Amino acid sequence: MSDTTKYAVFGAGSWATAIVKMLCENLEEVGWYMRSSYVKEHLLKEQHNPSYLSSVEFHTDQLKISNDINEIADWADVLVFVIPSAFIHSELEKLTADISNKTIVSAVKGIMPETGKLVGEHFHDIYNIPFNNIAVIAGPCHAEEVALERLSYLTIACDDTEKAQSIADNLSSDYIKTKTSDDVIGIEYAVMLKNIYAIAAGIAHGLGYGDNFQSVLMSNAIREMKRFIKKTHKMKRNINNSAYLGDLLVTGYSVFSRNRMFGSMVGKGYTVKSAQMEMSMVAEGYYATKSAYDLNEKNKTKAQLPIIKAVYEILYENKNPKKVFEKLVDKLD
Repeated sequence: MSDTTKYAVFGAGSWATAIVKMLCENLEEVGWYMRSSYVKEHLLKEQHNPSYLSSVEFHTDQLKISNDINEIADWADVLVFVIPSAFIHSELEKLTADISNKTIVSAVKGIMPETGKLVGEHFHDIYNIPFNNIAVIAGPCHAEEVALERLSYLTIACDDTEKAQSIADNLSSDYIKTKTSDDVIGIEYAVMLKNIYAIAAGIAHGLGYGDNFQSVLMSNAIREMKRFIKKTHKMKRNINNSAYLGDLLVTGYSVFSRNRMFGSMVGKGYTVKSAQMEMSMVAEGYYATKSAYDLNEKNKTKAQLPIIKAVYEILYENKNPKKVFEKLVDKLD
């Protein structure tokens, strides 16, 4: 990619806002598609997102903001999608611009619920994007800590190592350290799965389980993640790297984790619907739980996924969290 490569971010939530902030550290202009005209007008006038990470101030002359997805898709060379998985399909239905020669970067932390496909697979199948033009952003990195400019780490995965490095360079700064990987599918699954395990950690917390149990739960979660990814995409990888284990730990333990918060509310007795209504942000792990469970059920030889199964039973079969976890504890070691 050349120095004139143009980047655009699609989405206006906290993670999208954080990624725009990162790119603005390195680029003269960043495209930004957002659905809400109110957010656009407020941002242009007040120089911050009114709904998410409002402490982050932008130089608006650095931003090309539009409510027209096609305008931004036409303008940019690298399209970074940060729309929650539950809504990305409906947003992409508005897309008529030819993006077949663009580089697609997924910062979506989930699977397309309508198809059960990874976001990268969806772009390949529907928009004819070659796999070497598809990249994935993974943490461990919370948007709130990016806003505070606390030291954080990202992994950029792409089959094309030069593209991965170029994207990584444009996201790097004094407070953002980056590395690259070629495990695009494995990391995209890991980004999805860690949200499910964070919900499990939250449920455990809500039920009153302590730190000792939480550590056992996370230890089992990383092994369960390894089994799942190995079944779906077998290749040599170190599951203890930060893109897998590190991202799992920060999502499972952090006070910034919306999935942990969602799980904690469910563990304390909220219904799934009431917990969703009370939260101002989307808990991606809710949708990821059904996708992961269904994918595993379709495999001829199913992976042993007791934690995912437990979360699925609570969220989708309305089983009692206390009783489900009483059974789960005997399956952990």
